[in-house]
Amino acid sequence: MAYEIYLKKNEEKRIVAGHSWVYANEVARIEGKDKNGSLASVYANDGRFIGKGYINHASKILVRIFIRGDENDDRAFYLKRIAGAWEYRKKLGYSNCCRVVFAEADGLPALIVDKYGEYLAVQCLSLGIDMRKQLIADCLAEIFAPKGIFERSDVALRKKEGLAEVKGVLYGEVPDLVEIEENGLKMLVDIKNGQKTGYFLDQKENRYAARRYAAGGEVLDCFCNSGGFSLNCATVAKSVTACDISQPALNSVLANAKLNGLENINTVCGDAFELLRTFRREGKKFDLVILDPPAFCKTADEVKDAYRGYKDINLQGIKLVKSGGFLITCSCSHYMTSTLFERMLTEAAKESGRTVRGVEVKTQAPDHPSLLCADETHYLKYYVLHIS
Repeated sequence: MAYEIYLKKNEEKRIVAGHSWVYANEVARIEGKDKNGSLASVYANDGRFIGKGYINHASKILVRIFIRGDENDDRAFYLKRIAGAWEYRKKLGYSNCCRVVFAEADGLPALIVDKYGEYLAVQCLSLGIDMRKQLIADCLAEIFAPKGIFERSDVALRKKEGLAEVKGVLYGEVPDLVEIEENGLKMLVDIKNGQKTGYFLDQKENRYAARRYAAGGEVLDCFCNSGGFSLNCATVAKSVTACDISQPALNSVLANAKLNGLENINTVCGDAFELLRTFRREGKKFDLVILDPPAFCKTADEVKDAYRGYKDINLQGIKLVKSGGFLITCSCSHYMTSTLFERMLTEAAKESGRTVRGVEVKTQAPDHPSLLCADETHYLKYYVLHIS
């Protein structure tokens, strides 16, 4: 008999509103018996059916609901759900590179699928999805006819599901580097070993938007990774200084610059916190400073320390901007909410002694849609500030 999960009284409200996660401490009782990772039905305390999802007794998230009716998780279901996600992206004009499936936001919790040209990268972040990854890969092969599908489930988050970190080819063949096109630029993506699934697709539109603030000026791009912001800015800027703590990342910047015939980019290897202070001691100023760091907090407990880190780099960044120039600053941590981020920026601006004006606020690209009922799906903050 399949598992039947009955929630405590009133615990269904958030889930009925559309949220996918059922936490173990919200459950009143469990009936039935099946294997871990199987499809379980979830009911309100009064017996009302809420939905179905994969169960994992090893996780604090006991069930991730993704079926709200009488559907089954068969091949036809996955084909329909993935095809629907792809149709949404195509309607928005995506084709060469984009996030094809964004987990809960596309009705497939714990599944990430990114498209890089003729190749796909997949992350399986829960037990239930992991058990069905070959079925999912077969569906992806039917819909996209890619040359290869590579699994990038080498993330620490899987440990919370009792899963080991893994990566490898699921279908076809995948080269060490894949060439994509972003905003008219050619970019080389390392699907096998690059950060995340190879590249940060969620900033695609924001990188293009940065060009207007870089035009004709000197740009400092911190935490540059493989050079998305650097290259976009270099198409219109006088010069770009790309900084990262990883020399391999900087090698990627130079390779991508060469691929596009851009000769106005120089790289500096080092810790951004130290480099910002070094540039200030040297009296350097820039027309545009870009701060796009990795997430400083991945849990709620880390927010206090993360706040200090964000404030530090933003204070230093503001001080390095020429009068009349701009600061672009980002956070990709959902725990650093927009309210907290704005408070931090206000404090940094006050301590800098500069006049700071808000110019533009953006979020993740449309191929990373967010659910209004699930704060976790809305995570990226992108602020443009004018400094005088």
